[in-house]
This record gives sequence, C-alpha cells and structure tokens, in this order.
Amino acid sequence: MSGIFVRLANAPGVVTSFYRMFIASMIMLPFFWNYVRKHRNSALNWHYLWLPLLGGIFTGLDHYTWSTAIGYTRIANATLMNYIAPLWVALFAHFLWKQQLKQRFWIGLVLTLCGIFAIFGNDMLTAPQLGMGDLLAIFSSLFYAGYFLITQRGREYFQTLPYVWVVALGSAVTLLIIVFLSGHPLAGYPLKTYLAFLGAALLSQVIGYFSVGYALGHISAAVVAPTMLASPVLAALLAIPLTGETLAPVQYLGGLISLSGIYLINRHTT
Repeated sequence: MSGIFVRLANAPGVVTSFYRMFIASMIMLPFFWNYVRKHRNSALNWHYLWLPLLGGIFTGLDHYTWSTAIGYTRIANATLMNYIAPLWVALFAHFLWKQQLKQRFWIGLVLTLCGIFAIFGNDMLTAPQLGMGDLLAIFSSLFYAGYFLITQRGREYFQTLPYVWVVALGSAVTLLIIVFLSGHPLAGYPLKTYLAFLGAALLSQVIGYFSVGYALGHISAAVVAPTMLASPVLAALLAIPLTGETLAPVQYLGGLISLSGIYLINRHTT
C-alpha cells in the first residue's frame, strides 16, 4: 500500500514520508511508554541504541532518495532500482557475515528479481538510461538493504516494539531535517492528503514495519528482504481496482515468477 498512499497523497514524497514516520511514532508512543513502565531499566539497551537510530536514519534516507528519484526518472525505473536491495543483503550476508546460503536460495533470488524486472522493467528495455534518478534509486536500495542488515543485528538486543518505535522516531527526525532543507511546506494540504498520510502511517509503518521488525528477530535478513518483494506484486494487483491501472500479460507472468522465487528462498533451509 505504500506506493498507493504516496500517489493518493499527491504531496512531495519526502513530506509524505515524514508524516508517515511522525504519525506512526505518535501512534506507537503510548504502547512504547507502557512497555517502558513495565520493563523499566531493561526496556532499552542503551549500549546498542545506536542500532535502531541508525536503522531510522537509513530508513529516512531510503525514503528520501527514492521519492527524489521519481522526480528525475520514471516511477517504474525508480521502483526497479530500489527493489535490488535483497541482492545487496544476500551478498553482504554471504561474503561478510559468512552466512551459508544454499543453491536453492540463489536460484530463488534470481527468479524473484527476474519477475520484478518483468513487472517494472519495460521502460528500462524500451528506453535504457542511467541518469541521476536511476543513481538515486540505486542509493535508495543500498539504504533499504542497510535497514534490513542493521535490524537483524538490532533485534538481538531489543524487542520489536521499542526497536520499531526508535526507528520511526529517528527516521522522522531525519526526514524533518531534509524537508526543512528542501523548503517543502508541511501544512496547507487538503483533507484527502492528510488521510493518506494517516493511512501510510498506520498500515505501511505501524503494521508493516512492526511485522518486518518482528520477522527480523526470527529470520535472517537474507530471507526477509527478498520475501518483501511480494509487496510490489500485491501493489500491482491492488492498483487495478484502486487507481485504475492495468497490467500486461508479461507483468502477470512476472508476478508468478517472483512468487515462485520467494517460495524457493523460504524453502532453502529445508
């Protein structure tokens, strides 16, 4: 739903991202405060607080670079470049963390990325280019990958709720600084836009990132990141009734290929 909320908001992407993070942190604040009261000194591991803070900075930079990339290149190109993040995660986990990933995993990852290319890569094939927008989108994929890798480590020291709350707060502060530097207005939008902000905060951030944060406490980032590529498949299907977009037969085929790859990735340990 994230991309759909951005489109419905019809506001600068970095502003939508800021409100998504800020509203989400406010929604979670009472639950976080109650958690702190119950667990007191053990609620936050202060020695490792830099992990969720860094995760928040990476998340904010990911959203900023991706939303900015859309202003310089096609949406499909920016989305395609952003979704190569699982490749960086897998390479980092394999070569630096020495995580053993079976052949079935790599086959599944290739299938998943090929499927995503079939969904979003038509513009890249018909008009190949690598301009500023595409480079920004590649940077966004690196920040996105960084979030997964940092969160896998951070969840070793934090429970899901405090970790996700600190990430949202750190990301909101990062994006607020960028909004002020870019000169975009924070107010004066119609009610429909603020409702889109609220939807992005509640569904995409509170529910979505909480689920991802929980998963990264139990499953490696190398598996979670490519599994998240089911989201553009679902987004493309949801866009049909919600925004009136249509899909070509090759995009349906790409969706099936991606889901098949995700299945293999999640079966690679058996």
